[in-house]
Amino acid sequence: MCGRFTQDFSYADLHAYFEFFGQPLGNLEPRYNICPTHNITVVLPSTGGRHLLERMRWGLAPSWWKKTLKELPATFNARAETVAERPVFRSAFKSRRCVIPASGTFEWQDVGDGKQPWYFTPANGPLFLIAGLWEVWTNPQAPSETVRSTTMIITEANEFVAQYHDRMPVLLRPEDVSDWLSGARGLDLLKPAANDVLQAHTVSRAVNSSRAADEIGIIAPAQIPTNIIRR
Repeated sequence: MCGRFTQDFSYADLHAYFEFFGQPLGNLEPRYNICPTHNITVVLPSTGGRHLLERMRWGLAPSWWKKTLKELPATFNARAETVAERPVFRSAFKSRRCVIPASGTFEWQDVGDGKQPWYFTPANGPLFLIAGLWEVWTNPQAPSETVRSTTMIITEANEFVAQYHDRMPVLLRPEDVSDWLSGARGLDLLKPAANDVLQAHTVSRAVNSSRAADEIGIIAPAQIPTNIIRR
């Protein structure tokens, strides 16, 4: 799964991939320790070939959910193998797709004395584009309260990522984004990225805590522990 990631990019970086409609969404402040239930920046399709930039809760709440968000199971990831069938994701897969821009993701490798975090970043460019879904949920206890939420789709790891972890986000090529958002294509796009798309380095185990400081220092390269053996 992918349970932590970063968003550190500018509007200029996003405009290299998207043309947006309307006014910018406030300041794009860098985020280095994004966890499930945090609000994240998401790209939605719009009319006329332009897109919308919104903030959504990371952890999809389907429209039919009748309990509180605290009672919602973990829905921050959707498995590519089952996303079209699972009730929690099925409707969004058909008609509510999005793209989640990210500057990096964290994954954890099991080692002899615990878990070692690795930070994956684009091999070229400031960001990559993760296939996502979104929903609108209305609080049954307070009908005036609505929450827009999202999930990122994950798939099996490619050969590069498999050295560290067995899963990775679905990374869309820029030329495939329109087909994904429009629904013209679906499951055939939900596959591992090419092996040369990402690079990785170890970071401090301070990242193992979701309460780690949300600052640039947590993505700084750390020395590779001598007990790490890649698969």
